[in-house]
Order: sequence, then C-alpha cells, then structure tokens
Amino acid sequence: MDRTPAEDGFYMPPDWGPHERCWMAWPCRIDAWGEAMDLACLATAGLARAIAKYEPVNMLVTSELIAIARLQLGSLVTIWEAELDDSWSRDIAPNFLIDGEGGLAGAVFDFNAWGNKHRDYNRDAMLGQWLLRELDLPCYQVPMILEGGAIHVDGSGTLITTESVAFNPDRNPTLDKRQIEERLAMYFGIRKVIWLPDGLVGDRADGQVNKVARFVAPGRVMCAVTAHRGDPNHGILSDNLAQLGQERDALGRPLELLELPLPAPLRQPDGRFMTRSYLDFYIANSAVYVPAFDDAGDVDAANLIAAAFPGREVVQLDMADIAFRGGAIHSLTQQQPKV
Repeated sequence: MDRTPAEDGFYMPPDWGPHERCWMAWPCRIDAWGEAMDLACLATAGLARAIAKYEPVNMLVTSELIAIARLQLGSLVTIWEAELDDSWSRDIAPNFLIDGEGGLAGAVFDFNAWGNKHRDYNRDAMLGQWLLRELDLPCYQVPMILEGGAIHVDGSGTLITTESVAFNPDRNPTLDKRQIEERLAMYFGIRKVIWLPDGLVGDRADGQVNKVARFVAPGRVMCAVTAHRGDPNHGILSDNLAQLGQERDALGRPLELLELPLPAPLRQPDGRFMTRSYLDFYIANSAVYVPAFDDAGDVDAANLIAAAFPGREVVQLDMADIAFRGGAIHSLTQQQPKV
C-alpha cells in the first residue's frame, strides 16, 4: 500500500509562510478566452512581473506561445516550457507540502476540469505529477477529484472547503463526507475539516472556497459578505458566516471573523453572475496582491486586506479582464514554500 504524506510527516503550510517561488501558467485556452485572450495575457504578465519584485516567479508556457510570453514577461520572470490546457495554476499545479525539517513534496488531486466543464483537460491533469518530477520532489496522488482552489488551510491542522465542490456529482459521486475527510487528513496533514455549504453564485468551478473564506492568520478567517441590496450571494454568505461563527479550529479556538464585502454584482452576457471576490488575493513574501475590478469597493477592500497583513505592502492590480472567466489573482498563482 502506498504511503501517505501524513504517515511521512508532511503537511500543507499556510499561504502566508515563506515562499521559495510562485508558479503561474500562461493563458492558452482559446475557446474560453476568445477575443479577450490578448487582454488576459497582458493581465497575467503584469501580475507575474509585480510578484517577481518580491519572490521568484516561474511561468509555465506552451511551446508555441513562448515567444509572445517572453516579450511580455521581460527578464524578471523565468519561463518553463510545459504542456497545458488552461492557466489556473491554483487548480492544476501541485499543492506543496512540508515536513518542518527541510523536506518538500507535493499532493496532486485527480483533475477533471471542474467536473468536466471542458472536454480537453488531459495535459492539465498530468501537470502536477510532471512538475514534481521536474523538481525531483515526492508526489502523492490524492485518490479523489478536487482542485487547489477548493481547499484552504491554516497550517495548524484546520482545512476549510465547500460541500458544493467536494460533493459535486461530476467529481466524487461515490464518496461520503467521512471518506473525503479521511483523504484530506491523510494527504494534507490536517485534523479538522470545516464544511461550508456553498460558494459564490455563478462560480464555474461550483463554489470554490478561496473566494468566500480564507485564513489570514491562525484562528482568523476573512469572509466574503455582500455589500449591495439584491446581491444573489446574500443568503449563501450569511449562512457561511453563521457556520464559521459556530466553528472551532483544530486547536479548539473559536474563529475570529473578518468581513470583506464583495464588489457589486455583475451579469455576463449569458445572464450568469460574474464570480468576483476580493478574497482572490495572493500573499507573497512581504506583499499582498489584491484584485481590483473597476468597482467602488476596490479601495476599501485593499485597506481591509492591508489591515489583516500589517508589515506587508499591498499591491492592487486590475483583474477585470481575468474575472469574466471566474478567477483572479489567487486562482492564477500557486506558491512553493521555502524550506
């Protein structure tokens, strides 16, 4: 029987720990980006260059797009040729693990493009294993379908996730809550799973947790709340807030909740609500990268996040051209811990 990370002393550290580098992936799914592909590339390049001021950035790029990527990324960002279907590093890159003694490894979920939202995802499904081989790191294959953006940890034994993703019938139709919790415990070194019912309305990834609730420190959770009357997320986020208010972390501490209002609700041309959340930020070494959506709430969101991370510079970047596909900065990035 294959060993698990927990048996080998590995666990998933929190986002705010020290980073060796940041991994990103260059936009390449033409049928998804369409005419916005050029804008998506510009936004991705701008984010990578900004993060590279504080920590190394490696950009995964398909061979045919390396020339244009190199032109836009400049010399600060390192390009790695890779086979990709899409650009959401949080969901397709490895979930890195540490053992506290200088060891580094990765846990890789089975991946099926967010419950078969796309037919071609074989290259993304293999990316995590490939990258860990290239880095000569142990790879633990998690026996369930999920994505990195669907889990969030405090590094002290607690993990938050949403039922809407984990129990989606296109992901894990045969697994019950106990079986999923056992897998999360064995592969991420956690002792407590906090279940939220749902994520944002219209989320193409079925309601990932990284847009509704994230640890910002041990015992402290930043939660998305609605700021506008008639926001379709009001009921969901109120329920999440109430749930978190009753929970304790793996160490038995009640959670301190910090509220972060969403931008105003916007609809796509197809009628679907856009998935826009200021919680889709990235914590780098000495800085926090916060999305802006050309919304009246942009400045207040940056100030609230700055207050949660004293001592880190807050860099706000326009993500309006990325957000129409349902993600922003956290979704485009994956940190590799420094050991």
